[in-house]
Amino acid sequence: MGANPLIGVIYHWIGGFASATNFIPFRGIQRWSWEIYWIIQGFAAWIVAPIVLCSIFVPHPFVILAQTPQSTILWTIFWGVLWGVGGITFGLSIRYLGLALGYAIALGFCTAFGTLLPPIMHGQLDAILHERSGQVVLAGVGVCLFAIAVNGAAGYFKESELSQEDLAEAGERDFSLLRGLAVAIFAGIMSSFFAVGLDAGKPIAAIAKTQLVASGRLPLWQNLPVLIVVLWGGFFTNFVWSVILILRNHTAAEFLGKPGRNPFRSSSGSGYTVANLDPTNPALHWLPPATLAANYLFAILAGVLWYFQFFFYSMGETKMGRMDFSSWTLHMASIILFATLWGLVLKEWKGTSLRTKTLVTAGIALLLGSTIVVGAGNYLKTLEVAPAPSSIATGTPANPYGASSN
Repeated sequence: MGANPLIGVIYHWIGGFASATNFIPFRGIQRWSWEIYWIIQGFAAWIVAPIVLCSIFVPHPFVILAQTPQSTILWTIFWGVLWGVGGITFGLSIRYLGLALGYAIALGFCTAFGTLLPPIMHGQLDAILHERSGQVVLAGVGVCLFAIAVNGAAGYFKESELSQEDLAEAGERDFSLLRGLAVAIFAGIMSSFFAVGLDAGKPIAAIAKTQLVASGRLPLWQNLPVLIVVLWGGFFTNFVWSVILILRNHTAAEFLGKPGRNPFRSSSGSGYTVANLDPTNPALHWLPPATLAANYLFAILAGVLWYFQFFFYSMGETKMGRMDFSSWTLHMASIILFATLWGLVLKEWKGTSLRTKTLVTAGIALLLGSTIVVGAGNYLKTLEVAPAPSSIATGTPANPYGASSN
C-alpha cells in the first residue's frame, strides 16, 4: 500500500471534524469548573484512548517502546510537554474568541509553524523550495494563512457589531478580541510542537511498522505508538496545571458533586452557570447523581473525540507520500473549517452584518481551497519520484530529503 494523497486528505478531514467537535460536549457540562472537566477529558484523551486503541491495532505496543532508544522517547516526551502548554492556552482562546474564531487564529499559527518546523530541523526546506511539488504545497500553506487573516478580520468586525448581551446569548460572554488574539497566537505557536514531537517519534513508528508487517497487519497503524509517547508529555503539563488550579481554587470536591463555575455557555443570569443556576446559592449544595454522571460522560466524550483527530491524522500521514510534512497543514485547515461551520450552527455570527458573514464564508472557501492545493502538491510528488524498490515491498515511499519518513 503506497502513497494515496486522496485517501490521506479524507483521513485528515475526518480527524479535523473530530477535533472541531471536541469542545461541543463541554457545552453540556453543568456547574463544573474548567480545571475539573479539563483534566477528566485530558486523562481520557491523552492516557486511556491512545493506549487502548493502539493495543487494538498494534501488537505489543509497550514492547515496541522498550525497543526504542531512550533518547528518542525523551525527546518525543519533551516536545509533547511544550505542546501541552499550547493545549492549556488553547482552551482560553476558545473562551475569549468563541469556537470559530478561536480555532481559526490559534490553529492558523499552529499550521504555519507545525508544517515548516520539521523540514527546517531536518535541513529539507531548500530542497522543497526548489521542487514544483514543494512549491505547490507551500502555496497551500500560504492560502491557509491568508484564510486565517480573513477570519481574523471577520472577528474584528464581529466584536464591533455585537453587544455584550448578544455575545452572552451565543455563549461568548467573555469575548475579547485583543486578549483572545494574544492567547491564541501563543497557543498556536506552542501547539505546533506536537508536529515536532511526531517527527521526533518516527524511529518508534519505524519499529512499529516492522512489527506490523511481520505480523501481517497494515503499516497504516505505525504512528499509533508515537501518539502514546507525545501525549504522555502533553498530559504531564496539563495535569500539573490542573492540579495547581484545583488546589488554588479549592475545587477538588467538585469531582464528588460540589457545584462550581462553568465558563462555557455561561448564562446571562448567573454569569457562570447553565440554566440560571447560581452556585453561590446555599440551597444548591450538591449536583444530583444524574447530573454528575452526565458531566463525567460529557468530559470523557470530549476527550475521546479529541484523540480521534490524531488517530485519523496518524493514518492520513502514512498516505501523503514523501511530503508528509504537509499533513499538518491539511489537519489544521480541516479543523478550522469544521470549527467555523460549528460556529455557524451554534449561531456565533448571528446579528453580524453581511460584510462580516461574507468574510466568514470567504474564509471557509479559502480553507477548503488550501487543503486541495496541499493535496495537489503531494500528488505531484508521487509523479516526480518513483518509489525505491525497498519502499514498494514495504508500502512506504522513500524520502528524497534525507530524513526518515517512517
